[in-house]
Amino acid sequence: MKRRINKVAVIGSGIMGSGIACHFANIGVEVLLLDIVPRELNEKEKKKGLTLEDKEVRNRVVNESLQSSLKSKPSPIYHKDFANRIKTGNLEDDISKVSEVDWIIEVVVEKLDIKKKVFDDLEKHRKEGTLITSNTSGIPIKYMSEGRSEDFQKHFCGTHFFNPPRYLRLFEIIPGPKTSEETLDFLHMYGEKFLGKNSVVAKDTPAFIGNRIGIFSIMSLFHTVKDMDMTIEEVDKLTGPVIGRQKSATFRTVDVVGLDTLVHVANGLYENVPDDEQHELFKLPDFIETMMEKEWLGSKSGQGFYKKIKKEDGSSEIKSLDLETMEYRDRKSAKFDTLEQTKTIDKVEDRFEVLINGKDKAGDFYRKNFSALFAYVSNRIPEISDELYKIDDGMKAGFGWEHGPFQIWDAIGVKKGIEMMKAEGYEPAAWVNEMLESGNESFYTVKEGNTYYYSIPDKKQAKIPGQDAFIILDNIRESKEVFKNSGVVVEDLGDGILNVEFRSKMNSIGGDVLDGINKAIDIAEKDYQGLVVANDGKNFSVGANIGMIFMMAVEQEYDELNMAIKYFQDTMMRMRYSSIPTVAAPHNMALGGGCELSLHADKVVAHAETYIGLVEFGVGVIPGGGGSKEMTVRASETFEKDDVELNRLREHFLTIGMAKVSTSAYEAFDTNILQKGKDVIVVNKDRQLAIAKKHALLMAENGYTKPIQRSNIKVLGKQALGAFYVGTDQMNAGNYISDHDKKIANKLAYVMAGGDLSEASYVSEQYLLDLEREAFLSLTGERKTLERLQHMLKKGKPLRN
Repeated sequence: MKRRINKVAVIGSGIMGSGIACHFANIGVEVLLLDIVPRELNEKEKKKGLTLEDKEVRNRVVNESLQSSLKSKPSPIYHKDFANRIKTGNLEDDISKVSEVDWIIEVVVEKLDIKKKVFDDLEKHRKEGTLITSNTSGIPIKYMSEGRSEDFQKHFCGTHFFNPPRYLRLFEIIPGPKTSEETLDFLHMYGEKFLGKNSVVAKDTPAFIGNRIGIFSIMSLFHTVKDMDMTIEEVDKLTGPVIGRQKSATFRTVDVVGLDTLVHVANGLYENVPDDEQHELFKLPDFIETMMEKEWLGSKSGQGFYKKIKKEDGSSEIKSLDLETMEYRDRKSAKFDTLEQTKTIDKVEDRFEVLINGKDKAGDFYRKNFSALFAYVSNRIPEISDELYKIDDGMKAGFGWEHGPFQIWDAIGVKKGIEMMKAEGYEPAAWVNEMLESGNESFYTVKEGNTYYYSIPDKKQAKIPGQDAFIILDNIRESKEVFKNSGVVVEDLGDGILNVEFRSKMNSIGGDVLDGINKAIDIAEKDYQGLVVANDGKNFSVGANIGMIFMMAVEQEYDELNMAIKYFQDTMMRMRYSSIPTVAAPHNMALGGGCELSLHADKVVAHAETYIGLVEFGVGVIPGGGGSKEMTVRASETFEKDDVELNRLREHFLTIGMAKVSTSAYEAFDTNILQKGKDVIVVNKDRQLAIAKKHALLMAENGYTKPIQRSNIKVLGKQALGAFYVGTDQMNAGNYISDHDKKIANKLAYVMAGGDLSEASYVSEQYLLDLEREAFLSLTGERKTLERLQHMLKKGKPLRN
């Protein structure tokens, strides 16, 4: 049977339930979201004269929960219109509607008796063959399926999403005693292909994989902070980006998630894993007990490990909790010599060896921390998983770690890791020593573009399944390299398609990157069929190298700066007008120049989590790499007979002038940065490059013809210029924009109007590029632009002056 998911029912509309409902809506699925009926009226309902029988009252819980979720930031939904895919109801009036759905997901309170009662009600209406799963984070699946029908048990398992469901990629699938292989295989595929998740089949053990290791890691740190007399700032400094973790690191992350959530899972583990060799570690330290008593739960209660307070002058500051006195104090800076040694090491995996060899408190911390972690994960096999890569996948996708525990251990060296562990009083599981004795010296190897892991039962390296749908640049970079310079690596993806991978700092676009793009196009036009621009960096590109622009502007090297801008423009035009198809594959931040490159590709295959926009106003200039020109062209393409053309142009003008950045790829359609009917959105980041390659190949095989440069672009001249100037005057007079903002906006207006032409005219792209470049150059001569550039370089955020 070919199973399709057209409609799902989510039972329970709390933070997780609403988040899961929103993510299914994100991917185009119709959702029925149900929750309980209130037992009494609130004050608002009483004033309106409503009764308990009114639908507004009966659906109050679900509607309020969903609306609260939709208003939260970051948003659970890709586009506000997608919320229309969610229909709400209650568990009394609407439960029969679950007979119409393809998948029922239970997300009610974590109490077994309540879940069983919900399943009793659902089974009365569920049609045979319908998938039914629980989002439990810890209740054994076997207990929930007891006493259910054969068909129910066959199609029942745990499907544990991590919060927030849109953003965290781990999707744990936990089979029950009678879950069918067909059910597991389908959910694994669906999670990867449709939900964009990293699907991991876990064993039915307490907290499964992600939370078992993640909570151990956090509880270990809670004890370490006391044992080593450390501050929370020191721990957060050591457990953040330097080791490939979130900027919020440990204590700030707990504040965001909620201390009560962490404590709930930790207490569950303390009760349910009595034979765990680290059982006592799950016992709450005194300072956690005190915080729970005082209800210092983090962001939700206004204070946790950190507390934001308002000062008399109206400004705010962050205070930190002193774990000795349990009082809030001024934040202390945390500096370590060991961390200083890693500042020149860009790749996180190359830092671990330096960190564990540190001679200061940081070195002691890392040796103690990693030793405990390595021993713990090695002893969890085969308890929570038979395959070590699943543990790494769980920590990367569920907790945002850049590298899983076994990958970190590999980076240090397995033998060296064991020596470190023994010095700290830990022993690895026996299978690790057996692995070394069998001649395998690492947990992972790469062969012919595929990643292999050490299979413990087979005592040899085995290929990680499911890689056929992926192209992993780390695995092919060396063997498939065609060209390389300091800014890019060009790889052969096979089938006649090349890839340009940015390798500059933050994937910024400077001369070396532009050289690499041009070289790749040269090679592709001569010997290949198409070109993709994609990378596996944290962000696709944060834009042009503004440090280079700032230095040239300060030195008043305007001829060189003019040439640099023209080179950028010419390279973007080559992306558009080469004889081979070009595809851009942006993800996360694609700002400024990264956006301009996408605008000039033949097609964009964007990851759903793409935050794309032309943000040059923030550094005091207009888009100078063809972005201003291209938005003018796109506005002109939308002009229709009897249309108010100026309104269309104004929308595109405001996209740049307000530095609009989409909060998802879908929102980029609203600004015409992505184009409906042409550009494509991919939900699974791992599949993005392979899909981009397919589109490049499809265009080539369908007979791609080099486009003809446009010379009939309609510009509105003085009609538009006058209207824009009036608008910027009013905004400035109302103190909505500064004098310098007005100057930048007027420069942009001049470009997008096509200059002060007396009437609407038709111009070429090169005409607009020349206007754009002239405007950009003139702005770099402004003191306030230099201030903005310098502030961005120093502070990493825009200055409004």
